[in-house]
Amino acid sequence: MGFFSDLKEDVSKAVGDFLPEEDIIEEPIESIVPQEEVKEPHISRRKKIEPKLEDFVLEPVQEVQPQMEPIEDIASLLDRMEPEPEPEPIRPQAPSLSFAPAQSISDEISTITSGMYVRGDVTSNGSMDVMGIIEGDINILGKLNVTGTITGASKAAEVYAENAKVTGDVTSAGSVKIGQSSVIIGNIYATSAVVAGAVKGDIDVHGPVILDTTAIVMGNVKSKSVQINNGAVIEGMCSQCYADVNPSSFFEELRKKK
Repeated sequence: MGFFSDLKEDVSKAVGDFLPEEDIIEEPIESIVPQEEVKEPHISRRKKIEPKLEDFVLEPVQEVQPQMEPIEDIASLLDRMEPEPEPEPIRPQAPSLSFAPAQSISDEISTITSGMYVRGDVTSNGSMDVMGIIEGDINILGKLNVTGTITGASKAAEVYAENAKVTGDVTSAGSVKIGQSSVIIGNIYATSAVVAGAVKGDIDVHGPVILDTTAIVMGNVKSKSVQINNGAVIEGMCSQCYADVNPSSFFEELRKKK
């Protein structure tokens, strides 16, 4: 019996040294030695301790509620979706003559002869006849008669152009007359206008406008009234926005009466 006991201990020790602790399979050694000859208890080996679910403390997960904006009512939503009304077009105002109040119109008439060439602005308290060439703005209190060439803005009490060429805006406190064979490249601002030549620009007149048979206008015409003679050519919009009767208000009142 002592021989089997020693054999049992040697086999257990050899198996324990050969295998790692976690890989050792706990099996009674009695399977090697006959059950009736085993008197000593078998060797107890360590088990690998596995964590249990009870050992962990799980904190409750807080649900995050999404922040939602309050839903607007349908009426306010539709109001926001409606396009904003387009602003009414701003009508350009005719620039006014800027002279000191102490100045008064002189009877003098300045003359730019056909052989003269002036580069720079020209100012006068009287009238002026331009038969030569001026490159610059003209600002006078009297009448402006042009039979030459002007490159620049012109301001005067009255403007008369005959067989002239003007590149720039023409502003008159009174009337503007564009004779035949005259070419104006610029806007015209006045209280009345008679056009028999060619104008490339808008005509903004608070009074009547007469377009003669030889008139050629490439631009919009705004006036109180307009007379277009047979043969005149207009490429643009013609509006009597300064008339005493407003067509929009007339039809609006007519619609309300119905």
